Amino acid sequence: MSEFDLASFANHLLAVEVGLMKRAETALDKSAKAIADAARAEIGYYQPAVGPYPEWPQLTPATLDQHAAAGVGDTPLLVHGELYASISHETANGEAVAGSTSEIMVYQEFGTDKIPPRPVVGPAEFATRERVSKIMHRGLADAIAGGNALLD
Repeated sequence: MSEFDLASFANHLLAVEVGLMKRAETALDKSAKAIADAARAEIGYYQPAVGPYPEWPQLTPATLDQHAAAGVGDTPLLVHGELYASISHETANGEAVAGSTSEIMVYQEFGTDKIPPRPVVGPAEFATRERVSKIMHRGLADAIAGGNALLD
């Protein structure tokens, strides 16, 4: 454990604050990336119910026929890869966002009068909560201790 005089302790606290901001940004970015990666991994595979999110229903015969015509099989939400490619994350100014830039994803996430919900982003966030919590806790502990574990 370090010993400080008052001036050294004040300097240490300033360094901790700077380190905390850097590590918080890194932890946020890693957390958002984990959610985006989990969301992309759901595309093309039937998903079970998780938390408040319903199980994905089977594709209709008409949709399966469209998939067959496109040269793909029974792969929900994956025909041309557009939804998969639309999932990303951004981190800036102490905030992080993970999700899709596609309007179609909104329809899939919540359903419409013609499409049952096949949520992607919500379940990905739900499924990664423990991992995100560990990333954020590690980042905070690392910042206070003055380490670089998350920056590696």
